[in-house]
Amino acid sequence: MSMPPVKKIIMWLVVLFAIYAIVTSPDQAANIVKTAWDIVWTGVTNIATFFNRLIGN
Repeated sequence: MSMPPVKKIIMWLVVLFAIYAIVTSPDQAANIVKTAWDIVWTGVTNIATFFNRLIGN
């Protein structure tokens, strides 16, 4: 007997949980997405600032 593809099952569980979280609490889900986007944007900005200073601009 072969084991079912665990990675695929976990991915589907995460997707289903995300849909459930969005449907039951859209405001909180929007806040989480906004916070995650702010973190990514800050990281990209900091990397750009680092390289600009590195090359002397």
